[in-house]
Amino acid sequence: MSLSKIESDLINEIQLNPIEAKAFLLVTTKGKMDVSQIASELGIPYDDALTVAQSLVILGGFIEMTKTTFEAMHPRFTAVNMYRKMCSREHIEFKKNLIVDNIGVALERPYDDARTRTK
Repeated sequence: MSLSKIESDLINEIQLNPIEAKAFLLVTTKGKMDVSQIASELGIPYDDALTVAQSLVILGGFIEMTKTTFEAMHPRFTAVNMYRKMCSREHIEFKKNLIVDNIGVALERPYDDARTRTK
């Protein structure tokens, strides 16, 4: 599954906005990042990157390591967690969603690769 397809699924199924989806994919596939790195990679202002990262903490996509450093949890858990929170927020019955499950499966290898490569 391509990253653009995953991005589309994050927007359509989990109701992330496009920048949230891009930031989530960036940190999931590249590893823990500081807000300045997120801003640089996405080509957005620092304050916007901080706002997006903080919103992803609330949405269940990121964990806050420091006030300006964020990490994604394992995508198999994170995709379902974000979906569950969206269902609760939108008063939608939470049930199995194969598209959301496939987001986690598709991101598992890049997530692991980003965290096990030698630097």
